[in-house]
Amino acid sequence: MPLLAPAPKTHAAPNPAPGGQNDATQPPGSAVDLSVVILNWNTRDYLVEALCSITEQEWQHNIEVIVVDNASQLDNSVEVVQRDFPQVHLIANPTNVGFSAGNNIGLRLARGRYLLFLNPDTIVHKSALDILVDWMDAHPQVGACGPKLLNPDGSLQASCRSFPSIGAGFFRNTPLGRLFPNNPWTRSYLMQDFSHDREAGVDWLSGSALLIRREALAQVGPWDEDFFMYCEDVDLCYRLKEASWARFYVPHATITHRIGAASDWAQGKMIRRFHASMLRFFFKHYARGWRILLAPIVLLGVGLRALGAVGKLYWNYFKGGRLGSMIQNKLGKG
Repeated sequence: MPLLAPAPKTHAAPNPAPGGQNDATQPPGSAVDLSVVILNWNTRDYLVEALCSITEQEWQHNIEVIVVDNASQLDNSVEVVQRDFPQVHLIANPTNVGFSAGNNIGLRLARGRYLLFLNPDTIVHKSALDILVDWMDAHPQVGACGPKLLNPDGSLQASCRSFPSIGAGFFRNTPLGRLFPNNPWTRSYLMQDFSHDREAGVDWLSGSALLIRREALAQVGPWDEDFFMYCEDVDLCYRLKEASWARFYVPHATITHRIGAASDWAQGKMIRRFHASMLRFFFKHYARGWRILLAPIVLLGVGLRALGAVGKLYWNYFKGGRLGSMIQNKLGKG
C-alpha cells in the first residue's frame, strides 16, 4: 500500500494553540493508521535515507509522512524534499523552534490513529511500521511503544531506560560513577540487566523513534515546549505513566539510528541545553515533598557536570587542533 495523500504545497508552520502548546485532540482522519512525523535540522543526506527507507516499502497500513524542517540553513533540505518526495507533507519553519515545538507542529497536521515521532538520522527496516501498528492494535492498554534501535554497524543501541533517580544523577557520567562503575543506581537507570530481545514494559523510550497512541496523547497533552531539546521524551513518558498508560519496548520492529547527527553541528550549545533540560525535569516532576530539600545539591551537581562536559569538549577541540580556528571565527564575528 503506498503512502497516503500527496503533500500540498510547502507551507509555513501553523499557528500554535493558546498557551504555546499545540492541540493534540483534533480528530484523526478515518483513513490514516499511522502518521510519521520527522523533525529535520540540517541533516539532508540522512533525511533522504530515512524517507527512502519508508517510501520505497509497501505497507499494509495506511501511512502518511510529515517532515517539519526547523529552519535548516546549512543545507537545502527543504528543496530536496520538495523535489524528490512529493508524497510527503512538508512544513518549513522560519526559525528553529526546538524539538518539542517542532514535533507539535507536525502533530497538529497528523491524521493517524498512531503517531510515530522519528529522527531524520534513522533507517526504517522492513515491515517495522506495520509491526508497531499491529502490536499497538493488539495492546489497547499501551500508550506508547518503541522499536529495537541499532547502531549503523548493526550493534544494539539501548533505547529504553528507567526513570532517572537522584542516585543515578550522582553516579551517571560523573567522577563518582567512574570510581564506582558498577553502582546499583547507574545499573538500574541503564537497565543493564534487561534483555533487548523480548518485549517488556519499560519506564521511558527514546524520542528518536517513539510511537504514541492518539488517545493517550490527547489525555496527557503534547510535547512540553519548555524542553527545547533533550529530556522531552522522559517527560512525555512520565506523564503517560501518571495517567496509567503503559510504555513498551517492542524488539520485533527494528530501526537503525545514528546518534547525534544533527546536534553534532552545535555540541557546546547542546551540552548546555541537555543540562538545562535535566534541571527542568527535576523541578517539574521530582521537586515535591522532601525532595525539594535536594534542590541546591541538584543545582550544584548539574552545574558541575555541565562544566565538566564543556571542558572535555574544548579539550578535545584543543587536541584536535580546532580550538584556535574556533577562537579566530569568534573574534572575526565580533
